[in-house]
Amino acid sequence: MKLLVVVPALGTVYGGPSKSVIELAQSLGRTGINIDLVTTNANGSTVVDAPLRQWIQKDHYRVQYFPYLGIGDYKLSASITRWMFQNVCTYDLVQTNAIFSVPNLSAYLACRRHAVPYVVIPRGMLEPWALSYKAWKKKIYYALFERPALQRASALQMLASTEAAQIEPLQITSPLVISPNGVRRQDFETLPSAELFYEAFPETRCKKLVLFLGRIDPKKGLDLLAESFGKVLTQFPSAHLVIAGPDSVGFLPTVRRYLADNNCTDAVTFTGMLTGRMKYSALAAAHYYVAPSYSEGFSMSVLEGMAAGLPCIITTECNFPEAAQANAAYVVDANAKALTSALTQCLSDPEAALAMGKNARQLIFNHYTWDKIASDLSDTYQDILAQHSSSQFV
Repeated sequence: MKLLVVVPALGTVYGGPSKSVIELAQSLGRTGINIDLVTTNANGSTVVDAPLRQWIQKDHYRVQYFPYLGIGDYKLSASITRWMFQNVCTYDLVQTNAIFSVPNLSAYLACRRHAVPYVVIPRGMLEPWALSYKAWKKKIYYALFERPALQRASALQMLASTEAAQIEPLQITSPLVISPNGVRRQDFETLPSAELFYEAFPETRCKKLVLFLGRIDPKKGLDLLAESFGKVLTQFPSAHLVIAGPDSVGFLPTVRRYLADNNCTDAVTFTGMLTGRMKYSALAAAHYYVAPSYSEGFSMSVLEGMAAGLPCIITTECNFPEAAQANAAYVVDANAKALTSALTQCLSDPEAALAMGKNARQLIFNHYTWDKIASDLSDTYQDILAQHSSSQFV
């Protein structure tokens, strides 16, 4: 099978979604699928430092970057559009990632012209909160372009069963398949020393670290976290909040105001985006992980926190009810009161929290590794191709 993966951007500033696209491509490539990935060179306010319009060989896949013009939230690229119409016909199947994306629109149109089947991974962007954010622009784009493209898809690939349930009101008739994000088990079997993190951020040493690992973005619930952490800090003065992630939309000043309003600024460390050994060292140093999101597809950082064996506090909007069912995380409503209660419970009963962290690690290793996910998804893609081939002869 020859699979084309299309994503509007892969820059590191976009965090988990970019990482998940790359790791899924690598894992599908290991199953024997021939993987090509095309994208723009967008990376927030900068660009990816990579050659343009030429294939770059990576681990089990190759990638090609195209220049783009940013207009508001949209990434326009005439060169990627031309490439799509010239080359999509050479692929058996196309996988697009995210929606409300002009490069993906080019892929849809090229697939339709050349009768190539495609699957769409919305990555949480069809959830109610995501659709309501900057809603007026999305309503127009969705009605004109996105809905017709989704209706013609061979499948919508959802990251969680709850994400699939939430799009029912949209009345999209394309088949739904569930395929979650995952982790590479080898990255978590032995974490590096926490000392690397302590040396970089010495104010965190000897503290009870609560780790938020994600983009500094309105949907991430940092207003809720500031309120709950401010209350928890009065009871547990050794607690320290680590906010580790990039400020890709200029939201950091607002978050600092949230913290100041809740009198906890001095107990918070902003690290910026952490990658490689430093990220894993942060996971080794942390005592608890928190994801207070209003909206998620299926968070990569939640999986990483659980794989590291941390007691995790996540909201129902993180779309991981299986974690609650396995007693592997505190899954709470997205409000400050619920977050405060869960954080207080963790800090008050560290033994129970540690047991929950062990359950979390086992759940991830058993069911959410990229090797298992890619193997299952490879079979799904073969079925889609078989159905498409049959329909061509009807």
